Amino acid sequence: MNNKTPKAIKGYWSNGRFVKPEEIALEEVGPPSKTQLKAEADEKQALGEALLTLRADLMARLDLPDKLRDAIADAKKITNFEGKRRQMQFIGKLMRPLDPEPIREAINEQLNGSADLTLALHLAEQWRDKLIADDAALGDWLGEYPGTDSQQLRALVRQARKDAKPEKPGEAPRHGKSYREIFQLVRQTMAQGPGEPEESEEPQA
Repeated sequence: MNNKTPKAIKGYWSNGRFVKPEEIALEEVGPPSKTQLKAEADEKQALGEALLTLRADLMARLDLPDKLRDAIADAKKITNFEGKRRQMQFIGKLMRPLDPEPIREAINEQLNGSADLTLALHLAEQWRDKLIADDAALGDWLGEYPGTDSQQLRALVRQARKDAKPEKPGEAPRHGKSYREIFQLVRQTMAQGPGEPEESEEPQA
């Protein structure tokens, strides 16, 4: 005789019928819950606060309603704590119907720089390090950017190598002014593009 107690089936009774877990999961796919709505509202409130510190050029890119732009401008002028709090709530309310993605991207760009700018900085750092470490890198650089003042770059590289020599054995290399100037020169040259080769001055007759 089998006296085992049958396992309880998970679920609940609703309107006279038993609802199973798989049906519960299907029911959950629908309109957002109160928790989801609250999280979205909180994020938009936070994004609204971040807009107060957004640079003017990034703000200009965003297609924000005039009412929201005016509310942000007003919030910047308010110094009273309670007045500021109420204004931020108003901004959060104006933010609710907006797509948050472009605003997130603008705030992220201000915090971390654009992807293009980050890549350009990394490339400039790599070129600087190669120029200081390897004589052949100067020829490679001038091949790509023939408009560079080669005498100036050679002088900076020589000085950077001299500065990098540690005073005592075992010490880490030092980075002086020339090290930073090479980076600036490389970065500016890359931003301007390859340019034209330097022309040697012909002696006048």
